[in-house]
Amino acid sequence: MEHIDADLQEDKPVFNIVGDKVALGPVLKSMVPDLFRWENDFAVTLMSGDALRSVSREAVEASYERHVKERVSSLIEFAIYERANSRLIGTAHLRNIEYVMRNAEYGILIGEKDCWGKGYGTETTVLMLDYAFTVLGLHNVLLKTYGYNERAIRAYTRAGFRVMGRWREAARLGEQLYDVIFMDCLATEFRSSFQRVVDLP
Repeated sequence: MEHIDADLQEDKPVFNIVGDKVALGPVLKSMVPDLFRWENDFAVTLMSGDALRSVSREAVEASYERHVKERVSSLIEFAIYERANSRLIGTAHLRNIEYVMRNAEYGILIGEKDCWGKGYGTETTVLMLDYAFTVLGLHNVLLKTYGYNERAIRAYTRAGFRVMGRWREAARLGEQLYDVIFMDCLATEFRSSFQRVVDLP
């Protein structure tokens, strides 16, 4: 019976939060092959600011297992699905969550490059901010990005983030130096097209 349930779950992903273009659900062990592929695609990891290095499948599996076992309350991560076909396309998370101070850091990775430039990152970010402010009761969400990632900066701005500061020429791409850009969004400034992520009866 458990085997049948697992198969059904793989055929139909679980969605916690649903938008127009994307849906968010739990990160599952069955996703490790996709996570492994994305973490070894330099075009993808470059946009996240991660080191351009090879990552073993064992390391990706160990990272997943560590998160599952520790159940870290300061980290909440969702899988991102393309809603039209329920295809897994990336992940988004809130980390370093401070429930007393009511703040957290945001991160997103769209691993499927054919999904870039379609507004999926913007909508995911809106949904994550809505979740942070409406469900978790946070007040400030911070992110860090890089001057060369103009597409991400536009998406974050559309979602409600504002540039709050720059670490000048602290990132290098080839021979070119770029600023590290810090952006944040306040609950009092956030205007979501999704009124709530949970529809109460």
